[in-house]
Amino acid sequence: MTGPIDLHTHSSVSDGTETPAELVEAAIAAGLGAVALTDHDSTAGWAEAEAAASGSSLTVIPGMELSTNHGPASVHVLAYLFDPTDAAVLRETALIRDGRMHRAERIVERIAADYDLTWDDVLAQSIEGGTIGRPHIADALVARGHVVDRSAAFTSILHWRSGYYEKYYAPSPLDGVKLIVAAGGAPVLAHPGTRGREWVIDEKHMRTLKEAGLFGVEIFHRDNTESGRARLFELAEMFDLAVTGSSDYHGEGKPNRLAENSTSPEVLDRLIAATSGARPF
Repeated sequence: MTGPIDLHTHSSVSDGTETPAELVEAAIAAGLGAVALTDHDSTAGWAEAEAAASGSSLTVIPGMELSTNHGPASVHVLAYLFDPTDAAVLRETALIRDGRMHRAERIVERIAADYDLTWDDVLAQSIEGGTIGRPHIADALVARGHVVDRSAAFTSILHWRSGYYEKYYAPSPLDGVKLIVAAGGAPVLAHPGTRGREWVIDEKHMRTLKEAGLFGVEIFHRDNTESGRARLFELAEMFDLAVTGSSDYHGEGKPNRLAENSTSPEVLDRLIAATSGARPF
């Protein structure tokens, strides 16, 4: 395999702006050696991505970004190469998607009291069967002319202090890690250092996650702070966790560019060897 390895991207199945096939085409054009499709709480894009990559030099790592909650904080767990037909995974992700959708509906109801916005506006920004979340509300706010782009929506109307915010159902990180491991996959904490050193999951909890099967931590990510990254390196060494790097690409939905951060081939080899639920495409 030649070319960078990007283990965190999103398609229009969740909150990206490109279809799975378009994302694969973008990865090929960018010269990637491997890309992981990790839509939020969904594997619905896997088949399209596999078909698009067929015959190319690009390896696709099928994955998902699982939503979990750690106390008041939202923590995401990247899940790689797990069995997409696992009954427990299907049940839990359906609950999360349902919770996300109804939460989004309630947020829209609140916003609509102050801004011209409807649920149909939000649906128009999503695809049928996709995971609906706040990015789709942001896109609807942009389409209505209330903000200039997604980033502006999240720093204003959709900010958690705005009064419109609401949490949604999600399992704990520990339950999420156990779920992924039981389905033959490898769990990696997604960008867990975005709020600085003091907000990184503490040593005791990280030990518990490692004992449950946590494979690694995503340290090379544009949203991790310098102090958060430093603490994550300490914990990775302490618990022998793999270190990954990724773009968290969303097409035009975010400024993140493919392979702006990447993962070493050695870590990808370890990840593949550690899993049994699915194989790379």
